[in-house]
Amino acid sequence: MAIDKDGRTRIEKLVSDCRKLLEAEYGAQFQTVFGIGLDGTVAALGSLGHLSDSERRIALALREELSHFAARKTEKKEIALAAERLLRELSFTTLNRFAALKLCERREFLFESISSGYASKGFELYGRLAGPALGDSYERYSRYIESVFDELSLDLGALFDRRAPGALLFPREKALLEFLELLNDKSLDQLWGEDEMIGWMYQYFNSKEERREMRADSGGAPRNSRELAVRNQFFTPRYVVRFLVDNSIGRLWYEMTAGKTSLAESCELLVRKPKTVFLARGQAIPATEDEDVDYRSFRELKDPRELRMLDPACGSMHFGLYAFDLFEVIYREAWDDYPECFLDLRAAGMSRQEFLKQMPALIIEHNIHGIDIDRRCAQIAALSLWLRAQKSWKAAAIQAAARPRIRKSNIACAEPMPGEAELLEEYAGSLKPAVLGDLVKTVWADMRLAGEAGSLLKIEEKIEKEVGKARTAWKVWTIDMKRQVYAQGDLFSKGRQLSLKDLLGYDVADIGEAAEWEGMEARLLSALKGFAEAAQADNGTGRRLFAEDAAAGFAFIDLCRKRYDAVLMNPPFGESAAGAKQYITDEYPRTKNDLAAAFIEMGLARLEAGGSVGAITTRTIFFLSSHTRFREEIMLKEARPVVFADLGFGVLDAMVETAAYVVEKV
Repeated sequence: MAIDKDGRTRIEKLVSDCRKLLEAEYGAQFQTVFGIGLDGTVAALGSLGHLSDSERRIALALREELSHFAARKTEKKEIALAAERLLRELSFTTLNRFAALKLCERREFLFESISSGYASKGFELYGRLAGPALGDSYERYSRYIESVFDELSLDLGALFDRRAPGALLFPREKALLEFLELLNDKSLDQLWGEDEMIGWMYQYFNSKEERREMRADSGGAPRNSRELAVRNQFFTPRYVVRFLVDNSIGRLWYEMTAGKTSLAESCELLVRKPKTVFLARGQAIPATEDEDVDYRSFRELKDPRELRMLDPACGSMHFGLYAFDLFEVIYREAWDDYPECFLDLRAAGMSRQEFLKQMPALIIEHNIHGIDIDRRCAQIAALSLWLRAQKSWKAAAIQAAARPRIRKSNIACAEPMPGEAELLEEYAGSLKPAVLGDLVKTVWADMRLAGEAGSLLKIEEKIEKEVGKARTAWKVWTIDMKRQVYAQGDLFSKGRQLSLKDLLGYDVADIGEAAEWEGMEARLLSALKGFAEAAQADNGTGRRLFAEDAAAGFAFIDLCRKRYDAVLMNPPFGESAAGAKQYITDEYPRTKNDLAAAFIEMGLARLEAGGSVGAITTRTIFFLSSHTRFREEIMLKEARPVVFADLGFGVLDAMVETAAYVVEKV
């Protein structure tokens, strides 16, 4: 059931009160305990003689975080901005972690841990086992909550990893008790049972005042990725989500099964004519087409694990939550009615009962993908899907201990690679052949726009293009291996001898055979992933932070390289962030005037043939003259309209007229 206006008002107040409390608490800890001023002043670690050994480790980690967020810049202004960001990360992560525990308790996945504070049943059991050795009630409770976080981190590392930037601090007792009192407000009890709860909490973390201030300060255009993200956080109403998902994923399976699916009835917003005719392979629509007949082209049946959905501006993964419902139906019907699906699982002897047990994990691991420019979305989206899986396992009476582990979720944050150039040089220099190191650095440089261009960054095309350029350089080099080329000198010298990289752009001398170029793109991706894994194994905090940002970037690249059957979204609209404006002008000349149109063009490019884009956007792109090329060249030539609803004002929490529609890639 959707959360009504009164419920949203209560959630907004909860989030606002919790954020103020946590930011005040962590700001006080910064200044009074760890010697970090919010104005950018940082005391020398050696001057903090009052710190215990564990506090000293935290103080060092906080300084590493600040340095990392400031990209190693030391100016006071940069440190102050980094401190503001870190304070926000700490508060947001703490709120989401405790909210996740409330949601888990409500779904009976977790013993009561926070709903009754120190009197919670889970903590009382822990206290009986641990005894008084761990200190007073606050110390024991803090240890208990952190142990719960550690357990949940096995499934939800993005949110519960204790090494994450938002995990360094814990509220002191007075603030903790006030925080628990806010979360346990009786007027919120029913809301914790709703799947949408965490999404609304994400939307309200940035207040309306902040959005208005950002819009006023930047003169209408977002100055950076955070402004772009905050100003486009509009939660999509449930009925719009259903309309778009029913007419994309629902319609896809409807056509694959020639209408023999329960989705024909359960997808209430699936648009159909009174009579449907499913055409055989190669059969054309009759010349004398009946207006009352819905002619559906032949569509090949797929293994459900190959049906991929992407939300390229995913927020809290609202589209993915409803798509999960449809994928459950699709998986069951495929197992029961189409034995050609899941052949590997059947060959391995998997029973239907075991298959249904594994199904929620399979859906998250294979079907639902999301990208956003806000790293917090990775936390929220992964949590939303994980909780949705728990709901299915609970309904199937599968006990928590018997539930399958979700090995991965396909959620990525589009953000620039980290800026520590010396670590990049160190790694790139170790790669063989040397051209791999050159390619790694090239991709790294191009990822600088990821935070502002987001899903619009064509990084997959860049990788293909650069590997092609390097291979061409190698072919040129092999024509005359002995050639000596010099830069122009003066009258008395022949000049500096140029290196291969000077000449060709890439160092290709250590590649001997053409066969070594086969699979170079895959080797490049493997090299990028290998760096993240190697750096994460290092104990240095700075290197680990660098590696975590790098890993996020690589996950983004991986999602960009895939092709999808459905792209579903509520994308940003209006102008792009300043740093990406020229890139979007160059790469999206037909749709550069509005991000909404550019996202539609991008979505179509990342579809499989016959796939669908479903979106709710500003309606102005369908009638303003500045979007003529978008309509004539994309919507009428590269896409075929399936359904269109002109919704007008009042659908999103913004002064914008909207339209919701699904188009199919031609």
